[in-house]
Amino acid sequence: MSHFLFLTWDGGGNVPPAIGIATELRARGHSVRFLGHEGNRAATASAAMPFRAFDRALPFTSQDLNPPERMVEIFNDARVAQDLLVEMDRKSTDVVVIDPMMLAALGAARDSGIAYVPLVHLFYAYLREGWLRAPFGQVAEQRGYAPYDALDNAPLTLVASLAELDPAGGGPLPGNAVHCGPVVSCPEPRDLTTAPPALLISLSTYNFPGQTEAMQTLLDAASGLPARVIVTTGPVIRRADLRVPDGVEVHDYVDHDALMPQVTAVMSHGGHATAMRALAHGLPLAVMPMHPMLDQTMVGQAVAAAGAGRLLARDASPGEIRTSLEELLTDGPHRAAAARLCQLIREADGQSSGATRLEALTRQPADA
Repeated sequence: MSHFLFLTWDGGGNVPPAIGIATELRARGHSVRFLGHEGNRAATASAAMPFRAFDRALPFTSQDLNPPERMVEIFNDARVAQDLLVEMDRKSTDVVVIDPMMLAALGAARDSGIAYVPLVHLFYAYLREGWLRAPFGQVAEQRGYAPYDALDNAPLTLVASLAELDPAGGGPLPGNAVHCGPVVSCPEPRDLTTAPPALLISLSTYNFPGQTEAMQTLLDAASGLPARVIVTTGPVIRRADLRVPDGVEVHDYVDHDALMPQVTAVMSHGGHATAMRALAHGLPLAVMPMHPMLDQTMVGQAVAAAGAGRLLARDASPGEIRTSLEELLTDGPHRAAAARLCQLIREADGQSSGATRLEALTRQPADA
């Protein structure tokens, strides 16, 4: 039995891949536990994962409006690194599986000498060419965390994404990085041509500025669509602030894995996790990014380039959005493209593949 410590943060789509791989490791007889913000407690409790909240780190919740300068500090918080080192001393730890957005902690893991594995929950191309080149990474470099060095010198980096879509997936990755595949459930494929048209609309669980207004635009676009329309508002959009068209179903929360077998297309903000879940169900999707600095545009571009969806501008009109939705709800090559990507996700088996690679790391000689 090996002892794995997962370090995460209170985001959204970053958490399920960590929990999925941890669940598989536990099923194989290993010890797993989590360290993160207090907001991570509910998700880890649902998976019956041992959890410890940061003691020293800056308080943070993704449900607040957090300006960019605060997010730079959250990801470069030296107190998170201190909490990590204390936790490693507190309880036996063989491997730290770490969210690479936590840049101060990533540098501390490298400097500690312990085996550490960045778990990349988005496109690797975005992490290196977007995230680390933005103020998040620039501040990390200024403070001596050397994030590129920490990535390239990790004994293993797991990229929980589909190489076919990741712009970095066409060639060898730097360091010891590998695509293990998206960590999502993969139901049995179904024939969308025999299913009644139905659309799931869902934006981010993270509190992006203007997200309520964006949801209203999507609702206006969906009004009168010849399809069943299901909306999940999440924790940051209040139904009371929306004008809901007749016939549209609105829920605060329903697990998307329960809803996606009922729909034939998805409209989202382009979060990597939502996109991979939709494609794992063989569903084409439309993407309207909520934030220009994040990976959502890259996700939308990749899905569109693969023929499985459409990328829409944040300021698209209800009429423009409706035209794309009507197209995605009918039969066409976008369904075949989504089905092909679904099969690739199924074959990758990210949860099992990621756990197997972590197990292999613990079996290596100490001086390997």
